[in-house]
Amino acid sequence: MNLQIELKNGVMTAVLRGDLDHHAADRLREQIDDTARKVKPRVLRLDFSGVPFMDSSGIGLILGRVRLVSLWNGRVAVSGLSPQLRRMAELSGIASLASLEEEEKEAVGK
Repeated sequence: MNLQIELKNGVMTAVLRGDLDHHAADRLREQIDDTARKVKPRVLRLDFSGVPFMDSSGIGLILGRVRLVSLWNGRVAVSGLSPQLRRMAELSGIASLASLEEEEKEAVGK
């Protein structure tokens, strides 16, 4: 699993690449949280466009980041979900806690 973090205009984008399972989620969680705590973004965007597979650990990763950014009244936007991953996110209830974005640019304007 590979992670690239981008910061721009109060938006922190975490671009995820590779399969997202329990082991990958632990490493990602630490890296994302460390940066988010330092910059306290108003929007934390999780970009899943490079994630072909995720198990329930991916849902946990999203939920944990929702809790984290709520500490400073931020929000989470999830972009780049494949149809299968989007369905998993919708069924898990993530859509009621985070914005499921079609395109990255939508998250900035909301």
